[in-house]
Amino acid sequence: MPTPPSPPKSHAPRAGPSRTPGAAPSRTKSSRRWLDRHFKDEYVQRAQQEGYRSRAAFKLLEIQEKDRILVPGLRVADLGAAPGGWSQIAVRLVGEKGRVLALDILPMDPVPGVTFIQGDFREGEPLARLRSALGDKPLDLVLSDLAPNLSGTAADQPRLIYLCELALEFALQHLRPGGGLVVKVFQGEGFDAYLKTLRRHFRRVVSRKPRSSRSESREIYLVARDLIAGAKAGGFVSE
Repeated sequence: MPTPPSPPKSHAPRAGPSRTPGAAPSRTKSSRRWLDRHFKDEYVQRAQQEGYRSRAAFKLLEIQEKDRILVPGLRVADLGAAPGGWSQIAVRLVGEKGRVLALDILPMDPVPGVTFIQGDFREGEPLARLRSALGDKPLDLVLSDLAPNLSGTAADQPRLIYLCELALEFALQHLRPGGGLVVKVFQGEGFDAYLKTLRRHFRRVVSRKPRSSRSESREIYLVARDLIAGAKAGGFVSE
């Protein structure tokens, strides 16, 4: 799988209009509109009221309502976990007999019951720490809310598909047969090929567009269930 010309420096999406480090916050009309819309957003307000770290928690809750991907006792990896909204949901639903491992390049405040590993999961040292935390038991479920720093240009789509490919490769390396993957994808170039690849490796794949996903966003979530025994990493859309 060839490396794209400019791999993302961070897995986390930007929270709003870009700003120059060290500079005073922009007072442009567009940034004021974004902030106004953000703080009036129903799910931002609910996240604050209900103690979730991000509005993204409601996306996972809606997927859970339809697909029941999280049940007590599961071993789960949360890729691109910061600030921790998905980990909060996962650790509650897998219970004391389950395990949640969260990974992100960015720092994340501790979530009780969650093992957090800061680092790039494409690199050896964070992966070694993950394998040490896993012991000799594979994962049951991989969650990926990974996204590049969005630029608003055509380059965003291939960079996101690249992260989706990495999430799938990670899942194929660490899931047990019968395990599952939930991955965020943007509709656009590369989506159909990626979906086809998922269906080669998992017996059931469905798409979900949560109500809490902003209407203007192209994001959808692919829920892949029942990993086929013997599925191997490789054979990705960019080969």
